[in-house]
Amino acid sequence: MNPQGTNSLNRSMTGLWARRNKLNLNSAPVTPETPTTPAEEVATPPEPVTEKPVSASQSIPALEPTGTIATPTGKRKVRSSRSAEGSSTKRTKISSGSTSQASKEYAAPTSRLSDLGGVEPCIEKMLELVAMPLCHPEVYIHTGVQPPRGVLLHGPPGCGKTLLANAIAGELGVPFISISAPSIVSGMSGESEKTLRDTFEEAKKASPCLLFIDEIDAITPKRESAQREMERRIVAQFLTCMDELSWDKNDNKPVIVIGATNRPDSLDPALRRAGRFDHEISMGVPDEEARAKILQVLCAKLRLEGHFNFSALAKATPGYVGADLSALAGAAGIIAVKRIFKQLSEGTLVLPDPVLEAVHSSGDGDVAMANAVPSMEPPTTHEEAPPPSVNDVIIPSSTSSFASLASYLSPTSIGHFLIAHPDPLTEAQLAPLCITSLDFDAALKEVQPSSKREGFATVPGVTWADIGALHSIREELHMSIVEPIKRPELFNAVGIQAPCGVLMWGPPGCGKTLLAKAVANESRANFMSIKGPELLNKYVGESERAVRQVFSRARASSPCVIFFDELDALVPRRDDSLSESSARVVNTLLTELDGLESRKGVYVIAATNRPDMIDPAMVRPGRLDKLLYVDLPSADERAEIVRTMTRKLPLGGSDETEQIKQAIEGLVRERCEGYSGADLASLVREAGVVALRRTLGSFHQHQGPAATASIFVDISDFGSALDKIGPSVSVAQRRKYEALRNKFAGLPVRVGKDEEEKRVDGGKITA
Repeated sequence: MNPQGTNSLNRSMTGLWARRNKLNLNSAPVTPETPTTPAEEVATPPEPVTEKPVSASQSIPALEPTGTIATPTGKRKVRSSRSAEGSSTKRTKISSGSTSQASKEYAAPTSRLSDLGGVEPCIEKMLELVAMPLCHPEVYIHTGVQPPRGVLLHGPPGCGKTLLANAIAGELGVPFISISAPSIVSGMSGESEKTLRDTFEEAKKASPCLLFIDEIDAITPKRESAQREMERRIVAQFLTCMDELSWDKNDNKPVIVIGATNRPDSLDPALRRAGRFDHEISMGVPDEEARAKILQVLCAKLRLEGHFNFSALAKATPGYVGADLSALAGAAGIIAVKRIFKQLSEGTLVLPDPVLEAVHSSGDGDVAMANAVPSMEPPTTHEEAPPPSVNDVIIPSSTSSFASLASYLSPTSIGHFLIAHPDPLTEAQLAPLCITSLDFDAALKEVQPSSKREGFATVPGVTWADIGALHSIREELHMSIVEPIKRPELFNAVGIQAPCGVLMWGPPGCGKTLLAKAVANESRANFMSIKGPELLNKYVGESERAVRQVFSRARASSPCVIFFDELDALVPRRDDSLSESSARVVNTLLTELDGLESRKGVYVIAATNRPDMIDPAMVRPGRLDKLLYVDLPSADERAEIVRTMTRKLPLGGSDETEQIKQAIEGLVRERCEGYSGADLASLVREAGVVALRRTLGSFHQHQGPAATASIFVDISDFGSALDKIGPSVSVAQRRKYEALRNKFAGLPVRVGKDEEEKRVDGGKITA
């Protein structure tokens, strides 16, 4: 074929089409552009007439070149104009359809403000900033006051930010446009900004309305630290859209934007200025009173047993936010259902017999109908009495399903309950089924609050009974930490509000860490164990950030006990030899202990072996103001410690046990001078190993349980262990600690400039 002839034929055809389009545009407003069938001609008139001149004006520049034959470029332009016209028509159809769908989606939520508890100050602020401009805009128009355009809700996850926004919209009954910030971001360039503009345009059309953007920090990061240019463009577009929400640009119809975020510090500063997000509402972790109100709201729909003590449950849930309390109520309900089924299967809970109720309510006729053909019963019983109809349908099917399994089921199986009660339970049978306070106590062991899932230690298992001696130290810790946590109202009555810090110091192995664990267990508070060196980081600023993060988590989960072990590694004495980074860590910890931010409900316990190396500012009043010297145990205290440690030790027969215990205590009093608690624990463990070695020969002769039953620890084993285990604290170190004890005298000493240079050397304080 000749390509030139093919091209000429195409050019002639396109020329005819272009000439026909010119004639149609000059003569008639609406004509079919291509030869159509009669069916297509019928379908073309309903097209909008007003769109034709627009498409014509768009296609006229493509037809302006002289000559009847159009170029291929002109052909493509004509086709693109037609496709654009068709796509614009389709877009108008889709947009009109989406508008009708959007109007359904923008209905007010079903949540109400009565569904919230413990956030009364936040609700009052939302009514002032959101409800007043939407319900009474005439007040602002009359006075000329510009209403707020945006409200920023920030707080930890699960505190109720999204629920508060939905509740205020449901209470007001206004259109509610809820979008998730990450859904705006698109991979195509410019699509994210267009989606943002369309969202604000929809809000203007639906005004007065509320526009809620959840996780707003995902699209509005700080522009100076943004990784890509698209993030900066999205922030700039968001700022422009917020500025266009003024009343003079929207016919005095208010549109209020509510943003929610967990990280308010990561937002761009331009977004938080006046005129955009005018006001910020902080929703923190609820305190004890707020938790009690939240539990009352959550348990309003639950069937609880008798008078329920919400205050006691609120006291046992420190650090729980609203989402955690909701999970707690759900877990308690599941535990109650399991308990009820277990009681029914074991026979401890017996339900009343429903047969008599069926006879009295429906008569002999209904009882006789229960034995009739099942296919005849449903239409008649559904019309007269619904409960007998359900019974009549369920009796044959359930009995035939589970009765055959009765011989295979265990005595405590739920199958026996299903066989015994095939019908739906009546009101009288459901009456004894309810949720008790014991179910909530069991749920507390399963539900872990979100704030404790990182950085928190579990409540230790050490109790006061596991600690021998140290009675004076235990009394001081009890009055300093345990009682303020358990009964804060008594301390507030005498004006004691700020918790004191406790510094325990003394020789190693005397039980300082063990005392801190027992305090955390006794108070049942949140417990954070911080090893001194673990907060240090080689990067600048990271160590200070770690210290601030520890206290911020503790404040969010108050009451909380922070235990700093080996404090001398974290806050050494500030002098010329100390590096700048270590000095910044010391300054950060000092400001957290007694700075502008209150540490209400945060109790600090520290332990160290070298109090002379700690910065003197740490032990001034208001910080670690209570110094407790944990000394080596005396003779009587050593006997009490060994008595505590040998409770689970097999010491001969039942008649010889008491005599062996007295002999061991006498041995410890006489020969264990200078032994610490850790040394005594090592002594007891070594005595057990000696007893095993002594009876190892009998293991080869007597295998099995009888061999383990013949193992006993005798007084001779302790004597052999004493030959191997010696005191870990030397005599020189004991003299050194005695000199330190005389220096501190149990209280912080105000040292001058000259005395700061003094050091302890071999038990003598020398300059």
